[in-house]
Amino acid sequence: MANWHRATVQQNHAWSDNLFSLKVDYPHGDFIAGQFVRLALEVNGERVQRAYSLVNPPGVDYAEIYFTSVADGKLSPALAALQAGDSVDISYPASGFFTLEEVPQGEALWLISTGTGIGPFLSMLGTDAPWQRFNQIVLVHGVRWQRDLAYQSLIQQLQQQHPRQLDYVPVVSRESVQGALQGHLTQHLQNGAIQAQTGILINPHSQVLLCGNPQMISECKTWLLEQGLEKNLRRKPGQITTEQYW
Repeated sequence: MANWHRATVQQNHAWSDNLFSLKVDYPHGDFIAGQFVRLALEVNGERVQRAYSLVNPPGVDYAEIYFTSVADGKLSPALAALQAGDSVDISYPASGFFTLEEVPQGEALWLISTGTGIGPFLSMLGTDAPWQRFNQIVLVHGVRWQRDLAYQSLIQQLQQQHPRQLDYVPVVSRESVQGALQGHLTQHLQNGAIQAQTGILINPHSQVLLCGNPQMISECKTWLLEQGLEKNLRRKPGQITTEQYW
């Protein structure tokens, strides 16, 4: 059963009309990067809660959630309306197994996401583990519009800190953006455009994490299996680890 912390909102940053990063005080920073918490509010007399991955790394005194406000959603519009000083309930401890502790060793680490699925990957990249364990790291982020490419400053900072180790590949499906591939993420993975841009191959020596849209995860997993990779299970370690975001 979850414990609950009544948190005070520090900041609610709007990236676009429907993308937000909510930052609240959180004294329970001893989680594992990639894990999730639950947020809860009273909405129209009903207590509503949903699970959200943490964007921030462990060991800080705040929690940051990156989420989409869905027009007919029960909770997300209320979260989007929160302002600094407002209260929201957040669960502790964080939980979940979408962590690098569950991922076997490999030469290259591929972090493939769509939309807000990039959140847990940013948490992981804020720790020492990926940089110590993998020679090359590729962060792929698929979105519809350029405005959906959030956390650019943080990603640029990570690239500056690890210039020979981190490759970032944005993929924008509905408009042409300089520096980004145009089209669907799965298409560019299957035709080799992402691998060509990075100069890094996906093979059984890679570890691939998928997070985001279920269709993207399904299509990418099917293609990866065709390349000779296997699903990563505790009883049978492999190269494909997934997190279903909805």
